[in-house]
Amino acid sequence: MNSTRCSKLFALLLVVTIALSAVAPATAISMEQSGIPNDAAVGDSVTATMTLTDLYSDYEQWTLEGQTELTDVTWTVTTYDQAGNQKAKESYDGQSFNHSLALDTDASEAVVKVSGTVPEVANFTFNPQQSFTFATLSQSREGGNSEEIETWTANYHTEDSKSARDAIVGAQGAIEDAPSGANTADAESTLDNAISAYEAQNFDNAIDLAGKAKKSANSAADEAQQSEQQSKLLMYGGAAVVVLLVIGGAGFWYRSQQQDNYRLR
Repeated sequence: MNSTRCSKLFALLLVVTIALSAVAPATAISMEQSGIPNDAAVGDSVTATMTLTDLYSDYEQWTLEGQTELTDVTWTVTTYDQAGNQKAKESYDGQSFNHSLALDTDASEAVVKVSGTVPEVANFTFNPQQSFTFATLSQSREGGNSEEIETWTANYHTEDSKSARDAIVGAQGAIEDAPSGANTADAESTLDNAISAYEAQNFDNAIDLAGKAKKSANSAADEAQQSEQQSKLLMYGGAAVVVLLVIGGAGFWYRSQQQDNYRLR
């Protein structure tokens, strides 16, 4: 390896080392959660729990911070020692909270329970589907930076938006299931309009357009299948004609040979 290549390799390693050193280290806290929905309806009451262990892998004393976009929120933080005995229990109201944790309290596990109401949708989007921050937990220490432990998000919907989304998904399926060769351009254009109506919160129009897109896709699929069947019939018919011609030609040749033999006699 010549000196130029060595210099380039060294420069590359130096850049990578600097880039890695600039990344904030992730917390070593272990985390488990239960109850966080994949999708929820606006106005629903929801509850989830997050269990934190290995609390003091980074610091012997720090503050657990929580945030959520749920409304009418109550947080409950319960700590346990290594034997599973409850050490303390605190409740906090509001979309955020701070809770102090210290090694000398003998708390080795913290269970965070959050209860609240799914908020109104701020912005309807079809892909990706609109979502909100269900909960974010962070580790903060006095005089230091706050490091995110984990964030959980959930999709949310209204009754009308769910109906519109289901209709659009049905139209998408019809387009995707159409056989190759089917002209689904009109269906795809109508589907795009349905998605635009969805994102404009015009859900009735979105449902209507999605229905038209699905109908158009099904018609295109039927036409493609009929065309394929006609092509097959023509192909089979052509093949049959060829076979008949071959058979007829063979028969004519055979008869002519027989006649020639008869004359020779």
